[in-house]
Amino acid sequence: MSEQEILAFDRADAIVDVPTHYCPGCQHGIAHRLAGELLSEMGLQENTLLITSIGCSVFLYNYLNVDSVEAPHGRAPAVATGVRRARGDKFVVSYQGDGDLASIGMAEIMHCANRGEKVSIIFVNNTVYGMTGGQMAPTTLEGQKTTTSPAGRNPLKEGQAIRMAEIIAQLGGTAFSARVALNNVKNIRKAKKAMQKAFEVQLKGLGFGFVELLATCPTNWRMTPIQANERVESEMIPYFPLGVFKDVTAED
Repeated sequence: MSEQEILAFDRADAIVDVPTHYCPGCQHGIAHRLAGELLSEMGLQENTLLITSIGCSVFLYNYLNVDSVEAPHGRAPAVATGVRRARGDKFVVSYQGDGDLASIGMAEIMHCANRGEKVSIIFVNNTVYGMTGGQMAPTTLEGQKTTTSPAGRNPLKEGQAIRMAEIIAQLGGTAFSARVALNNVKNIRKAKKAMQKAFEVQLKGLGFGFVELLATCPTNWRMTPIQANERVESEMIPYFPLGVFKDVTAED
C-alpha cells in the first residue's frame, strides 16, 4: 500500500503559511491557530487591529494576516485603548505573555479592564519569562526554579503566584474573564470557546474581554514537551483552576 497524507484540518485564511520559529513543545502556536481560526470564522480578519507587546508573544504578527501595532513592554492594553478609541470601527485584540502583562504591564491591564475598554485580551501564562532567559515571573509557582530563583520561588520573599483571571473578574468593566489550558484536545476546544466569548463581548459592546491560557515553556522549564504538558495538568491547573470567573452574558 502506498503512503498518503491526510489533511487533519484546513488552514484558516487569517493564518500565514510559514514555518514556526518557536521552540519544540511551545504552545504559542496553538494559541495562534485558535485566534486565527476565530478571526476567519467570525469574519473579523479584514477589520482587526492586533496589538502585540514584548516577549515571545510579540511574534504573533508574523503568523496572523491582520494589521498589527507593536507596543512597548507591558503597554499593550494602553495602546489597545488608544487604538479602539481612535478607531471605534475596528476589532482590537491584544496578545500578551505573563511577564509582560502581570509585571511591568500590571497597571495597564488593571485600569483597561476597570474602565471596561471594549478590547479583547489573550493572556498566555507559562509561569516564566520565556524570551529573556527564563527569569521568575509574577506567575511562577512556589518552589519553581528559574534563572533568578535558582532555589525555587520563596513565597515569604517573593509572594505567591498571581491569579490574573480571578483578579480581572473582580473589576467593574470586565464583561468576560476565564482561564483555560492548552495541554490536551479537550482543553484546547474549551479554550477556543472561551476565546470566542472574549471576542463576542467586544463585538456586542459589553465591555472588556479576557482569556488566560495555561501553556508550556519546555525550554525554560528544562523539560521535554511531554513532561511540560504533564506539568500543566499536575502543577499548574491545581493552582490556576480552569473556568469562567465572570460572564455578563450569563447574568441576563
